[in-house]
Amino acid sequence: MYIHELKDWPRFHWNAEQLAESLASVRHRQGRLTGHMDALGFNLQQEAVLQTLTADVLKSSEIEGEKLDAEQVRSSIARRLGMDIGALKPADRHVEGVVEMMLDATRHYDKPLNAERLFAWHAALFPTGRSGMTKIHAGAWRDDSTGPMQVVSGPIGKEHVHYEAPKADRVDAEMRTFLEGFEATSGTDPVLKAALAHLWFVTIHPFDDGNGRIARAIADMALARSERSPQRFYSMSAQIRQERNDYYDILERTQKGTMDITPWMDWFLGCLGRAIDGAQTTLGAILNKARFWERIKTVPLNDRQRLVLNRLLDGFEGKLTNAKYAALAKCSHDTALRDLQQLVERGVLVRNAEGGRSTSYSLAEA
Repeated sequence: MYIHELKDWPRFHWNAEQLAESLASVRHRQGRLTGHMDALGFNLQQEAVLQTLTADVLKSSEIEGEKLDAEQVRSSIARRLGMDIGALKPADRHVEGVVEMMLDATRHYDKPLNAERLFAWHAALFPTGRSGMTKIHAGAWRDDSTGPMQVVSGPIGKEHVHYEAPKADRVDAEMRTFLEGFEATSGTDPVLKAALAHLWFVTIHPFDDGNGRIARAIADMALARSERSPQRFYSMSAQIRQERNDYYDILERTQKGTMDITPWMDWFLGCLGRAIDGAQTTLGAILNKARFWERIKTVPLNDRQRLVLNRLLDGFEGKLTNAKYAALAKCSHDTALRDLQQLVERGVLVRNAEGGRSTSYSLAEA
């Protein structure tokens, strides 16, 4: 039996006393992170928001087994935020749709959540009306025409059903109740409301596909409300991606449990706390980047060199070689070599020990 089949569904409850310490800790960490970011100044704040939202979009899709192009996502977000990050990579309409949903949820957190808005998010996620090769009802509740809505794993013939959602004829009424609950003014802390909304929405599973991503967007919206700010400095989706097995495990246990959802709420608060702590790493990287550009502000650089240096500062995979420079800067190998030699001569880069064809470069120590 699933929780949506219980007589007291959807009267969720939890042990507030048991959660009090974890909630207070998360609230303290939220405030401390916001204080740190306020001290950075506008430009660095924008850089932090760009990194956070890029990770949020990428990791929320990865949880569902979908890998998006990171540069397309970053470019799409930067363009919508009005940020100049150099050469913007054109984003396909699927990436644009995912970004549009996430930004609408967080930048307009104070606008009411209703069915029309959810339909718009869903249609943005599936601009072709298909999930892979399968035609779906984009921008509409599911109708279960292909069978019951189930969460399944395992090979064909040996499938394991983890969860089965309420029947389609219940979805409209269930979602009306959900939306009324989400928008209701109550004494529930907005952070707890984020945890509850995530679970409640994904348990109804109202769409043919995209339910997990929309549930996480709704949770992000509630967290933005908890901070009364559209600025996102931590990514809950990135943390859930790291803890994906635990996430699915606690979700399945909760959906097969009782209306006492204390364990789920406790797990969500813990995951959120770890997401906020992880943002301190992002903050450190952004501060290092700012110090780097301040140190070399008098060094003459061309656009290609700035582009590649930014990529190195953002966490470049592997070693920077002449060939990789040429590919990143979209220039010839001769031009790349000249640019690299200039950066070495001006003390911005250093040649690594290996030579010949294996010659690679790293940022010079301050």
